[in-house]
Amino acid sequence: MTKIDIFSGFLGAGKTTLIRKLIAEAYQGEKLVLIENEFGEIAIDGGFLKDAGVEITEMNSGCICCTLVGDFTKALKKVMEDYAPDRIIIEPSGVGKLSDVARAVSGVEGAKIGAKVTVVDAGKCRMYMRNFGEFFNDQVENADLIVMSRTDTASAEKILAATELLKGLNDHAGLITTPWSQISGLQIREAMERNGLQAEMERLAHEHEHHHEHEHEHDEHCTCGCHDHDHEHEEHEHHHDHDHEEHEHHHDHDHDHEHDEHCTCGCHDHDHEEHEHHHDHDHEHEHDEHCTCGCHDHDHEHHHHADEVFTSWGMETPRKFSQAEIQALLDALADEAKYGAVLRAKGIVDASDGEWIYFDYVPGESDIRRGAAAVTGRFCVIGSGLKEDALKELFHIE
Repeated sequence: MTKIDIFSGFLGAGKTTLIRKLIAEAYQGEKLVLIENEFGEIAIDGGFLKDAGVEITEMNSGCICCTLVGDFTKALKKVMEDYAPDRIIIEPSGVGKLSDVARAVSGVEGAKIGAKVTVVDAGKCRMYMRNFGEFFNDQVENADLIVMSRTDTASAEKILAATELLKGLNDHAGLITTPWSQISGLQIREAMERNGLQAEMERLAHEHEHHHEHEHEHDEHCTCGCHDHDHEHEEHEHHHDHDHEEHEHHHDHDHDHEHDEHCTCGCHDHDHEEHEHHHDHDHEHEHDEHCTCGCHDHDHEHHHHADEVFTSWGMETPRKFSQAEIQALLDALADEAKYGAVLRAKGIVDASDGEWIYFDYVPGESDIRRGAAAVTGRFCVIGSGLKEDALKELFHIE
């Protein structure tokens, strides 16, 4: 059996940074392969990991949860056959649903999920839950371990509020809130293994209990004495139980979305531009508490693919940028009216001073650093309702 660790997390949460920490501090001596599924055509993060000596398999034409399930299972089987790794790390797209990824992995013979980890930005938990709950909530609900990022910069109030929200979605998962600089990769790995094993034991116990109850129910009520031929009754009963479970799952979230019942705007998919999160923190909080527009993507009655809600734009370019130019570009992305709702931007570009610039952007913060040269410059912008013509002009792309 090949152990598979899945690192989920919404756009810009810090999945790649956490993986790098584990590779450096907890996975030494293991033969590793990373399967990275970025949303969009332009791969960025793989370049950050290749210098760690990890084999990288990149899938960039779509999201595992959407169009790549068949390709993904083939890629996973091929990686297992070609490399025979001790461990495979899967980093799904930030807009991927963890439930879909886990389901795809569980269907591959010889693969065993070690831990399902979800990385959550402590300062943006509420915002993403409210605006993109269909995707964000799924990642949290299906995790064995939730690792909060940026707890070294988020306020104590934000961290406590995020903890309460996350526990409300998944009170069975382990939760790490300590800043990553204060704990080792080994401590995180121990938590992964402990919570992954616990989740597996609970799953097996639940399956056994469900099977036992199902047999007991059938024995109690069946008067025909024909326990062999009544498969149709059995299947119907199982299907009814499954539907009931789904109904209960959706009902659990109803109290969070009462305002949707009264919404008459009908803007559940397309109107993120007017109601998203490129505001100051006070405005963001006010919007979250009192918004009655109902234009959020968390209506569990609808199951959207990532490419129905999010778009990506990016390209390869030989153009050279100064660090000041990159900073100005990233600052400008906050203008939602002009560029659309930009949730993530990242890239590697040639610098005018002879070095290379690596950059990352999430709403409200950006990071620019220097790194090794790439084959060519490339960048990617991900969001909702992106205005590509304006972005081309911003990035000086003809």
